[in-house]
Amino acid sequence: MRSEATRGWLVISAPLLYALLLLIGPIIVILANSFWTQDYLTIDRTFTLDNYRAALGEPIYRDLLFRSLKVSAIVSVVTVILAYPVAYFISFHGGRAKGLWIFIITVPFWTGYLLRILSWKVILGYKGVLNSALLGLGVISEPLETLLYSLNAVIITLAHSWAAFAILPIYVSLEKLDRTLLEAAADLGQGPIRQFLRVTLPLTLPGVIAALLIVMIPTVGDYVTPKLVGGKDGVMIANAIQVQFGKASNWPLGAALAVTTMIIVSMSAALMVLALQLFRRLMK
Repeated sequence: MRSEATRGWLVISAPLLYALLLLIGPIIVILANSFWTQDYLTIDRTFTLDNYRAALGEPIYRDLLFRSLKVSAIVSVVTVILAYPVAYFISFHGGRAKGLWIFIITVPFWTGYLLRILSWKVILGYKGVLNSALLGLGVISEPLETLLYSLNAVIITLAHSWAAFAILPIYVSLEKLDRTLLEAAADLGQGPIRQFLRVTLPLTLPGVIAALLIVMIPTVGDYVTPKLVGGKDGVMIANAIQVQFGKASNWPLGAALAVTTMIIVSMSAALMVLALQLFRRLMK
């Protein structure tokens, strides 16, 4: 057994080391930069906490971080709420066509990410598809100006962009669900709603948690979607980080913003997981 374990570690050592370097290396570089200062192209490597004081003390960065967390939380919850019925339908009523349904769900994501965002600009624009449809139905008398370049546009676009990534983990959890437990609940007189609340939802909660994390963590760091469909009201913390690394040429401040965001997002994700685990225990 020792020799087999040794051979196993030798086999995976090279790719494991490569993966660790790719994951940990950039984090170490960003962390080191966050404690330095920069004057145009000159970097002063003297240890300082001024970047973190600016990241946590200046109202503009606090507001952007709070807005990013709020948008990420809303997108995560909305996406999971919309994804769960789809995954439930495929798992319980998909029959032999389950593979086809999964294929259909993933087809839109074969196109580029930018193309999907730009398509939402066409849909939500002043003379876009949605406004034209509402005008044609007589619901509104003039095109709505608040659909595009707003926080709502960012939420809608992000929810669509990450929908498949929420459906798949929930679907996997539903597929692993022992159907005999539902039959036993039905034999004990539990209706469909109580079966779902007492059996299906608690047992598939790991898939829900995974879907929430898969959607929440990347959306906080998305700067392309807010830039293209958010306008001035949809700017998020990632846009501020991108500006610091780009036009402002202030890598240390950008690094401090990135590290601060990473820590706060990690804490928020941990609190969310603990809350859902507590909810799971209460449902038993």
